[in-house]
Formats: sequence, C-alpha cells, structure tokens
Amino acid sequence: MGKLFGTDGIRGVANRELTPELAFSIGRIAAWLLSREYENPVFLIGRDTRLSGSMLEGSFMAGITSAGVMARLLGVASTPAVAYLTRELKACAGVVISASHNPIEDNGLKIFNGSGFKLSDALEDQIEEIYFNQPGVVPRFEGVSLGQATTDGDALEKYLTHLKSIAPSLEGLNLVADCAHGAACRVAGELLQNLGAKVIMLHDDPDGNLINVNCGATDTADLQRTVLESGASIGLAFDGDADRLIAVDEKGAVVDGDAVMAICALDMAEKGLLKNNTLVTTVMSNGGLDILAEKKGFKVIRTSVGDRYVLEKMVEGRYNLGGEQSGHVIFTDYATTGDGLLTALQLLKVVQAKQQPLSELANLIERLPQVLVNQKVSTKEGWSDNSKIKAAIDKVEKEIGRHGRVLVRPSGTEPKFRVMLEAPLPNKKLEEYAQAVAKAIAEEQS
Repeated sequence: MGKLFGTDGIRGVANRELTPELAFSIGRIAAWLLSREYENPVFLIGRDTRLSGSMLEGSFMAGITSAGVMARLLGVASTPAVAYLTRELKACAGVVISASHNPIEDNGLKIFNGSGFKLSDALEDQIEEIYFNQPGVVPRFEGVSLGQATTDGDALEKYLTHLKSIAPSLEGLNLVADCAHGAACRVAGELLQNLGAKVIMLHDDPDGNLINVNCGATDTADLQRTVLESGASIGLAFDGDADRLIAVDEKGAVVDGDAVMAICALDMAEKGLLKNNTLVTTVMSNGGLDILAEKKGFKVIRTSVGDRYVLEKMVEGRYNLGGEQSGHVIFTDYATTGDGLLTALQLLKVVQAKQQPLSELANLIERLPQVLVNQKVSTKEGWSDNSKIKAAIDKVEKEIGRHGRVLVRPSGTEPKFRVMLEAPLPNKKLEEYAQAVAKAIAEEQS
C-alpha cells in the first residue's frame, strides 16, 4: 500500500502530488468515516493563503458534499483556529489546506476529528486502505441526500474571543509581528492591538505568492532588524498556517521553541500549574532543557519528532505543556494543537508578570552547542539499513564522545534528511561532523 500521510497530514507539490483528484477522494473518504456518528454532520474547511488553496478547497469540498455531509467554508484560517472551531462548533471534522512552513508550491491536508485532534495513525491507515484498495465502499449520495456548502466568515471571531478570554493585558509593550503573508494576517494585528500593545506589522498582507518567502518563523532576519531599528520589546514570527511561534528579544536575538518552552515551563512550575511537573518535547530539543529541568525541579520527557507525537504523550500522561524547538508549542489547557498566537500570549504573560526583558528570561536555558544540517535527497527509503550511512554515523558518534549525540531523520514533509549534532564542542567542529554524515546520506540516497 502506498503512503499518503506523513507526520503532519498529507503534503506534496500542489497539482503534482497533491492533486485536485486526490483532495476530492480524501474529502469523500474522510467525510464518510468521520460523520457516521453525527445526525447532521458538518465538516469545516480552512486554508492558508497559497495560490493552490482555493483549487484544493473546491475539490475537498466536492468530496465532502458528495458523501452527503455539509461543508462549512471558513476561508483563510489558521490551523489552530480550525482545530478550535471544529470542537467549539461541534463539527464532525475539520481540515486545514496548508503546507505550514513549506515553500509556496507545496500544499497539504491537515484533518482534525470532532474533538479538534489530528487523526490517529489507525484512522489515517483506514483512509489510505480505502483510497488504495476499496474506493467503492464510500457511497455516492444523490438528490436531497447530497451535502451542501456554506460560507462562514464570522466563525473566526469565536476563536479570537477565546484567545482574548485567556490573554493578559499587553499595555506598555511595543511589539513587531511577522505574519509570513499567511493565515495570521487575518487575526494577529487585531488581537495584539486590542489587548493594548503597540504593534508594527510585517508581511501582513495575505499574499499566496509570498507566503513564507524570506519572512516568518523560518526566516527572522527582517523581524530581527525591525526590532532593533524600532526599539521594540519583542518580535513575534508566525509561519504560514500560524501554528508556530519564533520570538526575537529586544537585542535582536532569536528565541526559539526550546527557550519559549523553558520560560513557560519554569513559570508554570513555580506557580504549581505544570501538570505532573513535566514538560514534553522531542529528541531534537537542546539538552539544555534537561539541565534546566534538573536544576529547577521539573522533568523533561522526549518523543519522536513531530508535534503529533508530543501531543499523544501529553494526552497519555495528562501533561499540559509540550512542543518542539521549531516553535510548535502546545498548551492543552487551552488548545489541541500548536498555536502561534496562543504561545505568543503565554510568553508575553510571563514577560509582563516578571517585568524582565525577554533576553534575560531566555538566558535561563544553558544551551549545549548544536547544529542542524538539511540534506536534500531523491529518496528517503532504505536509509536506516544502509551500511555506509551507518558507518558515517558510528564514526562521528565515537569522535564526539559520550556527552554528544547524533540524530538523523527523514523529514516527514519534505524530500530531505535532517542531521542534528549536539555536543560540548565548538560549533565549527560540529558543523564538520554533521556535513560528513550529510555527505554520506547524499551519496547513498540520490
């Protein structure tokens, strides 16, 4: 059986791998499977600003309605907004048509169940089984049994009201917000300004030609420069679907997901709000988190890479804070997925309460030197059994010593491998080692 779902839904180049035909089929199957326990099922659809979004929206909508389910179009909406509204509006499911931080030619399908959680592996497998082997099992409805589509441009207000209800006052803060020409454009400026902050907006026109291009959470250079030039307190960078946050302190330094989690975990632990006194993160997060946790008396649990695995562990252990170095941070007291805006509000709440510059708060985490190299490849298959790749990894592991670690993993969303090295060594030396492993991967996986 082929594989459609990665670590974050289905992704591919729009109109090549992710075709309208595929979107139609997945819409039909998902609507049929997820609607059967609902009397009057409704399936929400949101999308980011990519040029291919409306094409895939139409196809997915057609699939939903052909399965006898109502489709409710939210227009441009962030991933966390769709997850929240799916639960709040008692929909049978929701989908976000977005490739998150990926290049503009890509797109994706992120599907949520009626509780606002991403689909389980078992349900994704069931969708794939039907798609590849049993397409005829999904009935085609006719006449009055067909679903209909409606447009709902006001639902996002419910999401904003939710965020405002848990937000601090931002009076006195001078912020810069980079919306990456994506889904945050519709809500970020309004929310932050309504809470009292003075905000300089960057890349806040919803332009599918420019989404994630030299801006947002994956490229903070413009944000850093603007923070310094304007004398702002903090910069906030979102990605295309606004489920990530990368911050910038008043000195222009990047404050990544690890630092944000450290700041929030420490504050929550001090207040007795960190459930089971535990932070959940992935194997990619810096070892400095473990050092901080040991010093401050809380625990760190690590999972495989992917916010879905972080969330699974959080639900399993009833933890309420987790996330990734890349900026996905999940506060399960308020959300079922990573939420860049919610994370920004939680971070700003600590800054306001502590009355300390973000640079001081971020310095609480003592980072071990770490480098990450991305290596493009033609195939991601068979790498773990490749003797030459194994040999390259083994050699580096011996040279960096027992206090270091090498992590190699194929990207769940792109044709790349990510090689991460962490050790108490100079960055230049770590970079050399990482490049050696990446070279072996490039030679063997081309």
